[in-house]
Amino acid sequence: MQFKIRTMQPGNIQQVQRVAKISWNATYDGIIPVDVQERFLENAYSDDMMSRRMQNSVMLVAEQEGRMVGFANFSRVNEAGESELAAIYLLPDAQGQGIGTALFLKGINILDDAKMIVLTVEAANKIGKTFYEAKGFDVIDEFEEDFDGHKLQSIRMRYTV
Repeated sequence: MQFKIRTMQPGNIQQVQRVAKISWNATYDGIIPVDVQERFLENAYSDDMMSRRMQNSVMLVAEQEGRMVGFANFSRVNEAGESELAAIYLLPDAQGQGIGTALFLKGINILDDAKMIVLTVEAANKIGKTFYEAKGFDVIDEFEEDFDGHKLQSIRMRYTV
């Protein structure tokens, strides 16, 4: 199936919020309690936060057959040449079609001065971890973190551009 990757526009906020909610709920079912997920989504994907993300970072969206099926969010490149991959989410039925890879590669292309992409993934997020390993990310740290009162086992990874 064909898909299109492009820069997010202000009119896409609700669609991105929808993708974030569906993909988060599917990914973290049984890993992060639903109430913790909902609080995170309300804060991280509020209208105000989405507007700030669009102004201060690289936001890409993936469309397939006229519907939004995924997005990626990269920070701007810092002085050390690093960009943080803050999010890359796809609807469950859009996974495994090369869309995540296309979002990732488009981000790297836009951030042409990046030397390294870094991210943090929950250890129990097997789909995400497998995806990042397949792209060539290396584990640089593993740690426990408090996520709104819930303990997560997190993995810090990096990709050298």
